[in-house]
Amino acid sequence: MDSGLIQLDQGSGGRAMHELIDSLFVNAFNNPLLAERNDSAVFEIRGARLAMTTDSYVVDPIFFPGGNIGSLAVHGTVNDLAMRGAKPLYITAGFILEEGLDFGDLKKIVLSMAEAARQAGVQVIAGDTKVVPRGKADKLFINTSGIGIVPEGIHIGGQNACPGDLVFINGTIGDHGMAVLCKREGLAFENEIESDAAALNGLVDLMLESFAGIHVLRDPTRGGVATTLNEIAEQSGVGIRLFEEALPVREDVIGACEVLGLDPLYVANEGKVLAIVPAQGAGAVLSAMKSHPLGRASCLIGEIVSDDPGRVFLRTRIGGHRLVDMLRGEQLPRIC
Repeated sequence: MDSGLIQLDQGSGGRAMHELIDSLFVNAFNNPLLAERNDSAVFEIRGARLAMTTDSYVVDPIFFPGGNIGSLAVHGTVNDLAMRGAKPLYITAGFILEEGLDFGDLKKIVLSMAEAARQAGVQVIAGDTKVVPRGKADKLFINTSGIGIVPEGIHIGGQNACPGDLVFINGTIGDHGMAVLCKREGLAFENEIESDAAALNGLVDLMLESFAGIHVLRDPTRGGVATTLNEIAEQSGVGIRLFEEALPVREDVIGACEVLGLDPLYVANEGKVLAIVPAQGAGAVLSAMKSHPLGRASCLIGEIVSDDPGRVFLRTRIGGHRLVDMLRGEQLPRIC
């Protein structure tokens, strides 16, 4: 891509975004840490292994069932560190405020952010605030960075999946994306769908205590479970087979997706972790997941195979197989 205009689907988390990142950013900033394409970079300074990440939040609306843009920013940053096995310590927060933003709303968001940080065991230690003229932003955008320490012996990354590994998830998929979309579009169902946004570092700690040899952890945010698994399949050069009958989806999320013509596999999550675990550690990891409040509904959803490297397939309920490609186009803009 050498010309043209930026489109919404280039921020979707799907194929178009990956092509933009690979063709422009990775080439321009090329270095070994960036080339790994993981949720955070892990590097060593004076004997300490550190993980660092950055993210921006532009979710619309800024308040949604189960959270708001502030708590989401903390949870997302903590989770990106936890996905490398790091213990999150500190985050920064940059606020871009639109002139005319209600101060009461801003205060609620900041206090919610502070409470989310307290519960996750991290501190907000630096930040920045800018105000832009009315109409030059949309209420409020937040940028964060986070840093944590990776314990000795932990080596987790999207490039580590191996044939024979098993794929687990800690609960139902698509909750966050559908909660935000229903709120945005004013859609009402019998039961309100709530975002699953949560800090996953406590859950990950238990998992690693049970078995330190976990190969891959990844939170399936933009692009959902399908796109995230495609990323891992490409990074590791393996195939991934999902079991349709095992995929956990709430009935109200299924109903909302059917109304809107969406596939839950591509809908964003903000409190879910995909864990790819060698078979010898699978039982211990699943038991640890189920022992945590955020993992009560954890289950096996797939396996890593040597066939069809770089691709994800769904084994259907009737025994067939269909290709599950990376998200193409913009399914749900501004979901995080």
